[in-house]
Amino acid sequence: MSAGHDVRFLDVFKGQPKAVWITAFAAVIAFMGIGLVDPILLSIAEALRAGPEQVTLLFSSYLGVQVVAMLITGAFSARFGPKRTVVTGLVLIVIATVLCALASSIGELVALRAVWGLGNAFFIATALSVIVGAASGGQGAAIMLYEAALGIGLSTGPLLGALLGNISWRGPFAGTAVLMAIALILSAGFLPKDGPRSERTKVRLLDPIRALGHGGLLRTALGSAFYTAAFFIVLAWSPFVLEFGAIAVGLVFFGWGLCVAFAGVFLAPRLAARFGEVGGTIIAVLSFAVLLGVMAIGSKPVVVVAVILSGLASGLLNTLFTGSAMSISDAPRPVASAGYNFLRWLGGAVAATVVGHIATLFGSNHAPFAVGAVLCVIAAGLLSLELRTKGDAHQVPAEAALVGEEF
Repeated sequence: MSAGHDVRFLDVFKGQPKAVWITAFAAVIAFMGIGLVDPILLSIAEALRAGPEQVTLLFSSYLGVQVVAMLITGAFSARFGPKRTVVTGLVLIVIATVLCALASSIGELVALRAVWGLGNAFFIATALSVIVGAASGGQGAAIMLYEAALGIGLSTGPLLGALLGNISWRGPFAGTAVLMAIALILSAGFLPKDGPRSERTKVRLLDPIRALGHGGLLRTALGSAFYTAAFFIVLAWSPFVLEFGAIAVGLVFFGWGLCVAFAGVFLAPRLAARFGEVGGTIIAVLSFAVLLGVMAIGSKPVVVVAVILSGLASGLLNTLFTGSAMSISDAPRPVASAGYNFLRWLGGAVAATVVGHIATLFGSNHAPFAVGAVLCVIAAGLLSLELRTKGDAHQVPAEAALVGEEF
């Protein structure tokens, strides 16, 4: 480990520009939206008289629109600037969350979650490139900050959803609308103005798809898609297996989210430094497969423990996959991010759509977990191809070495 990269963990959070902190705060709120509905899925199903297949559409409509919109975020950002793109995304999210709190049917709620997904697409891909471009400490520090925001958002989303959802299923949507409005005001007022269009990298509409022509980025994105499908099987289906109340589900996923944050920020750099980014990702995704296998055959208490521990594997995988995707090709960061996120979230959208049907097909509520385990093994196989291509099992990436032996 070179001295140039021997940076203590806390140093990553010192001296960051205002734009980084504002974008990171907005990212926390945006990622809260992913797990926000988790504790209230059963409440929504009961209040709106909807079955599990309909309720899980709250994930698939959100992610499905987000997937398609990812393809245009790079071109939109290049044409209108990153600040306008971020603000546009936040405006859409605020509108969608307010209307979600007023929805009167599951159809309305699914449609509004699609608008929410559109806003998230504009925000998420642009937020990562904004943080990477503005953060002091290089790409490694930026990814660490981004993954910290992801972990905090994923852990607090279910908790907020549980606390407000215990009052009414509409509460979490109203609460998110308020927080997102604060993020919107901060972003509109304090993010630096967009520079002249002539200074921005020209991005064409299909550039994210063309970027996936790079073999390494394609294999990384496909591996992430299979993993993300398994990730959303855990997120969208566990409440139906556990059948707990909103507070209990919120606490389970709060513990899960804390594990995501801890592993993504503290453990992932060390795993990558020891085994290489690709080697570390293979270890993490196979660990996730084992935990999903345990969920497929375990009792409710075992499922609870496995769900919480799966947050460690997810934290590792979120950071390692993102680090690889942002550095593996020579495509501009916004383009690589859009192409990678397109496939990544496509996996989640498909999983959230079919998970209820998988349980019906196999006649078991635990069957989706077994399918998720198989998907993780497939992801490991794709990454093994990349490992043989790069031969970097023991290479220490500069970004992975960013966190030194001391925190």
